[in-house]
Amino acid sequence: QVQLVESGGGLVQPGGSLRLSCAASGISFSIKSMGWFRQAPGKQRELVAAISNGGSITYADFVKGRFTISRDNAKNTVYLQMNSLKPEDTAVYYCNYKGYLTLNDYWGQGTQVTVSS
Repeated sequence: QVQLVESGGGLVQPGGSLRLSCAASGISFSIKSMGWFRQAPGKQRELVAAISNGGSITYADFVKGRFTISRDNAKNTVYLQMNSLKPEDTAVYYCNYKGYLTLNDYWGQGTQVTVSS
């Protein structure tokens, strides 16, 4: 049974930093990509950053230069370092692991990030 456990969310002031982690267990398939998405109240879930099996990285325009995605394959963990946080970054952040088969698409439970003074 695949489980993705996220941690690292919380309340931070504008300009601050947070580091999100997502540890996976029960992975029995080849991972195509690992990524972070977010969903703010009243908005659709959107891609924040993703890293492919081959190491290619994609960032949403709104986080370029501020957020960094990384992974530790040995630990089956993906990270999101978030710097220079803005109030508009407030959302629930979800990690996502995708395999090469469509059915292998798993989500974490989400972690709240609130940026406020």
